[in-house]
Amino acid sequence: MQEIILASNNRKKIVELHQILAPLQLNLLPQAQFFAQEADESATTFIENALIKARHASKLSTLPAIADDSGLVVPALNGAPGIYSARYAGEHGNDQANNAKLLHAMAEQTDRRAYFVCVIVYLRHPQDPLPLIAQGIWHGSIAHQPQGENGFGYDPIFWLDSHQQTAAQLADNEKNHLSHRAQALASLQQQLQTFTSAKI
Repeated sequence: MQEIILASNNRKKIVELHQILAPLQLNLLPQAQFFAQEADESATTFIENALIKARHASKLSTLPAIADDSGLVVPALNGAPGIYSARYAGEHGNDQANNAKLLHAMAEQTDRRAYFVCVIVYLRHPQDPLPLIAQGIWHGSIAHQPQGENGFGYDPIFWLDSHQQTAAQLADNEKNHLSHRAQALASLQQQLQTFTSAKI
């Protein structure tokens, strides 16, 4: 079974990735098993930041790497929080503070459209000239208050008209079928199967 490093320290994200990629029967290892140093996400796009994280993890572990960069885009806020979604309120990974800041920013907005973006990169080695790149987009809107206990990040305020509930009110298996990350991983899975069969 091939070992692949997951370039993330977000435990909930790692669990989600494991659940969605389970059919591929890969041996997915968290980067914390090899090193503690985070990659410097210095780029201005999701795809560039995903590549930075994948190269960083592959170089330090000497293994193939999967990395994602994801975030919430709100058109009424000129795309914010965007690539800064995890640290929107100033402290990386403080979901409650990020949600509170976003709800405050949206208080007077009538256009509450929003969408989650996920870009996932697979590198066979740090200098891989042909990385696999997949993306997914999940459309919704910003709720007026948090609802639900599942998920993480902005899930409690990401409203889905199709289900009349937030992403945080979805069961894990349902979210893992609908989400931006699920869409991106489904695309990545197809590419991995193609590359494996073609022995590229």
